Amino acid sequence: MYHARSYKSCVALFLIFLFLLSTYNFVKIRKSWTLLTAPKSNLTAAGSITPLQDNKTLIMSAYYDDRESNNVRIVAILNVDKVKELYCWFFCEFRKGYIPVRAQIDVPSDQFGFPYSAAIVLCKDPQLCFSHHISIHSTSTGDIDGIQVFEIKNREPRSFSANFTVCISTMFGNSSNVLQFVQAIEMYRILGAQKVVIYKNSCSRAIGRAVDYYVSEGVVEVVPWPIDRYLRTSDAWHHDMDPKNEIGYYGQVAALNDCLYRNMYKTKYLTFNDIDEIILPRIHTDWNEMMETLQKEHPDKSVFLIENHYYPIHLTDHTFDNAFPKDVPGRNILQYIYYEPEQPNVYNNHKMIVNPRKVIQTSVHFSLKAYGGNLDVANHIAGLHHSREAKQPNLPFTSLIRDTTLWKYNVTLIRNVNRVLKNLS
Repeated sequence: MYHARSYKSCVALFLIFLFLLSTYNFVKIRKSWTLLTAPKSNLTAAGSITPLQDNKTLIMSAYYDDRESNNVRIVAILNVDKVKELYCWFFCEFRKGYIPVRAQIDVPSDQFGFPYSAAIVLCKDPQLCFSHHISIHSTSTGDIDGIQVFEIKNREPRSFSANFTVCISTMFGNSSNVLQFVQAIEMYRILGAQKVVIYKNSCSRAIGRAVDYYVSEGVVEVVPWPIDRYLRTSDAWHHDMDPKNEIGYYGQVAALNDCLYRNMYKTKYLTFNDIDEIILPRIHTDWNEMMETLQKEHPDKSVFLIENHYYPIHLTDHTFDNAFPKDVPGRNILQYIYYEPEQPNVYNNHKMIVNPRKVIQTSVHFSLKAYGGNLDVANHIAGLHHSREAKQPNLPFTSLIRDTTLWKYNVTLIRNVNRVLKNLS
């Protein structure tokens, strides 16, 4: 009996000691905080682009990232010369107040000379804060009433809803190339994509109808991308080509990074490409089969670079001229079976298939930061079918390389495209 009471007393004293220790640590942590009272009105950011009060920073979204430690990464666009300091204000659920944390601003190395660039704003998640919302501000003090609040996404990773998701670089302009658009979406589906994400700035009415159709089918997700409301945008890739504007290619690097984090826990693989580009497996049936083989042979790789090939649109083969209705506007990709050889000593752009959980930051043609290594996928395994104006217009026809890889999908592609065109008619 004596021993039992003694044991219980020891246990009780030990539990009291643990409680006091945790309370001491908690108070110690709190002393290092500056707790700001919650504002009277929080406005949750509803759009995909939100300007800050400094008029030099645009915020896309905030994403929790515990791959290195408890961090929150905010995808942003900012003036790289004028924005040098930002603070993440974490809203602490248990105290109903904000804790400001100074951010690390990570600007990609390839801003291409424009004054505005995509950036990752990185902040350490405060201990014992339990925050699900965050605000971004240029200072750690000041009036925070009415400031925009962003949900911290990816707090709870979910199971995959797709094996492959395609991230399309920003859609802008007024093209009416409906046939090629539908062909591209149907090729992605044939090759294994369950979802296509389009960051849409503008398009023609005809393309808009096709986009709306695929949204209703659950194939396309549209992220509105009204970047030209806030910045002078360019369709050139370098500032020297268009010096009057503030950001290139309608902010596509920011869109791609947002697509990366948005789908990090939704899809096994992500592909980054434009709507006139298709990653074509040469010896495998589809992307699933190809990536299963590549990943098994290269388990340490997380970024798979696909060699780009230009298929000049002025050179057409007429085998499938009558496969689609003549009144549908746009190009027929089945006509493009000749591509230009690589130019010696000229960098050949790639497009990528990536494991999004291993990539930290991406550009258009390569990843900027990743946990795994890169793999240059051999041309006999896969190539990028990129139909566009000739890159080397003076090449003789005999120098071009004939490639009918696309034709192995012709029966399924023609049937599926015509079904969609009938629904759109």
